[in-house]
Amino acid sequence: MSEPRATKSQRLQRIEHEIVRELSEIVREDVKDPRVGFVTIVAADVSPDLRSARIFASPMGDERASRQTMRGLAAAAGFLSIELGKRLHTRHTPSLTFVRDRSIERGVRLSVMIDVARRRDDEGHDLA
Repeated sequence: MSEPRATKSQRLQRIEHEIVRELSEIVREDVKDPRVGFVTIVAADVSPDLRSARIFASPMGDERASRQTMRGLAAAAGFLSIELGKRLHTRHTPSLTFVRDRSIERGVRLSVMIDVARRRDDEGHDLA
C-alpha cells in the first residue's frame, strides 16, 4: 500500500473498502476457476485516478495451493474487474493486480509460537 492512509481522501478509502467487500463476495460466489481455493481479500490500494488497484489477498492452504489460488486470481482479474464495475458506481473500474498478503499466515504462526512458549513455561513451573 504505497500511499499512507492519512493522505488518502475519505472517498478513496471508502472506495477501497467497497472494493474489498465486493471482491470478497464475487470471488466466493462467482469465480468458478478450480485453482482458486479459500482466500481472504485483505485490502485494496487504489490509484487516485481509480484506473488501477492492487488487491492484497491471503490464500489459505499449503504453499502449492496458495500459489495456485494466486494464479487463478490473476487469470480471473479481467472477469473480476468487469463484475466489480457492475457493482461500483464510479466513472472508472480499476484494472486489478493481485498481491499475496502473508499477514494472516504470520499472525497464525506467531500465535502458535506463543501457545507453545506458554505451554513450555507452564510445564517448567510445574517442575519447580
